Amino acid sequence: MSNRLQSKVVVVTGGTSGMGAAFAKRAASEGATVLIGARDRARGEATAAEIAREGGKALFVPTDVTVEEEVAHLVDVAVTEFGGLHGAFNNAGGGDSQGALRDIDTSFWNRVIALNLTSVFHSLTYEIPAIVASGGGSVVNNASVVGVVGDPAAAAYAAAKHGVVGLTRSTALEAAKDGVRVNALVTGLVNTPLWQGFTKSNPAAASALLDRQPTGRAADESEIAAFATFLLSDESPFITGAALAIDGGLTAGY
Repeated sequence: MSNRLQSKVVVVTGGTSGMGAAFAKRAASEGATVLIGARDRARGEATAAEIAREGGKALFVPTDVTVEEEVAHLVDVAVTEFGGLHGAFNNAGGGDSQGALRDIDTSFWNRVIALNLTSVFHSLTYEIPAIVASGGGSVVNNASVVGVVGDPAAAAYAAAKHGVVGLTRSTALEAAKDGVRVNALVTGLVNTPLWQGFTKSNPAAASALLDRQPTGRAADESEIAAFATFLLSDESPFITGAALAIDGGLTAGY
């Protein structure tokens, strides 16, 4: 493992399981000090402790990304405790995200948009100035394949993730002059605990999704973490404003 994030301070939202936890571990193994922002204290502290046992540096900061003040606090801890902020993986999202337009109401819509889009707005609002003040860096927002294609069974979620892609591109244009890169990951099927639970509870539906996957499999969490780490490193200085598919070719067929 290289040290390409050596001396960098990064935050990850939704960092207690799945892609977020995998990224936190990978970034720490590459030399970063990682601040894990999430709601689940027990899992957050366990993830930070696991990183410490492996010789890395991590701190869990209780954070509900739908609450602006808590996101601001997460960034403030990075700056005050560790001297700055150089990168972020805005990964938090999901929840009750499925539902065709005819089946959802305003409260459902607001909840999905808050968790999956407004949370990224909060994060960027506080991360970008801190990264600029630290001399520049990189932000990666976790979107989804439904950030670039439609899904008739996930109207609110698709709208939110399309919003993440648009917000990413606009913020990248705004922040480029200040030395901050901003990109989005267009992730497909990933072997997270959520996917594993879905395959057990809905095996036929999971099989149908895999049949549409050119590679015939879901990505491992470590594959997403490795790519996000690359984008946060100094090895990707000319990549910004991009919605980068890491989906096993799924969107290539649309």
